[in-house]
Amino acid sequence: MIGWVRFRRSLDRLTLYVPLIIMATLALGSWWLVRSLPELLPTDPNRPVRTEPDYQLQNFTVKNFDASGQLTRQIRGESATHLPQPNELHIQRIRIFAQNELGSQLTAEADQGISSDNDNKFTLIGHVQAVRQADAHTPLTRLQGERLTAILNEDRLVSSVPIEITRNRDVFTSQTLDFNTRSGQYLMEGQVRATLLPAAAKPTSPP
Repeated sequence: MIGWVRFRRSLDRLTLYVPLIIMATLALGSWWLVRSLPELLPTDPNRPVRTEPDYQLQNFTVKNFDASGQLTRQIRGESATHLPQPNELHIQRIRIFAQNELGSQLTAEADQGISSDNDNKFTLIGHVQAVRQADAHTPLTRLQGERLTAILNEDRLVSSVPIEITRNRDVFTSQTLDFNTRSGQYLMEGQVRATLLPAAAKPTSPP
């Protein structure tokens, strides 16, 4: 009789650990399944990468704001097609507005734009026009050409093809350009030509 009582007590103690044993077994099984899944479902290294568009947009506007609610970037387009490889967004009739924390404003437009690098880099193609608005340190500056790259997170406009720069009444043309829109400084290389005009005379009051 005493032996039977001891057996029942031992069985009761063992029953208390059954849920823990079951949970441990399930956790171990899940861990094994996660580790074994890549081997159970091997990927085909020769599988072709998807190149056809995976989504499209029509008459869209994308806006970015800073922590204070100030508009820092706006991208508009008539249509856009995303290509998963090489992860580019091709935009028709693109319009860009960008403003940094110093208040420097840039607007740009072109027939086509290609967005890459997490929407920080835009390659503008066809009838490109970009305007860096005047501020206390830099006069209004206009750029015109057929191809221009806007690197928004670096406040830069870069071109490797001929481009025209108008700064107030002065006009420059060059083969290449690296324009820092934050400071207003630009580097021109190649065949650089300039037309410098005197500042417009202020009207004098009659005697």
